Amino acid sequence: MVESSKNNIAKTVKRLREKTGLSQEKLARLADVSNNTIINIEAGKQNNPTIETLKKIAKALEVGVDDLIK
Repeated sequence: MVESSKNNIAKTVKRLREKTGLSQEKLARLADVSNNTIINIEAGKQNNPTIETLKKIAKALEVGVDDLIK
C-alpha cells in the first residue's frame, strides 16, 4: 500500500469514528476486530489492513469501503 493511501485511511477512519462519537474500543467491538487493530490503523502502523477488516470497519461506521480509502 502506498504511504499516502495508508495515511489517508488512518485519517479517514479516525475522522469518521470521532464524527460518530465512537471510542476506538467501541468501534473495535462493533466491527468485530481487536482494539489494537483500530489503534494501529489510526496511527498509520497497520501496514496493510485486509479488505475484510476494512469492510467490517466501514459497516460499523455505516459507510462504504470506498469512503475509507479515498
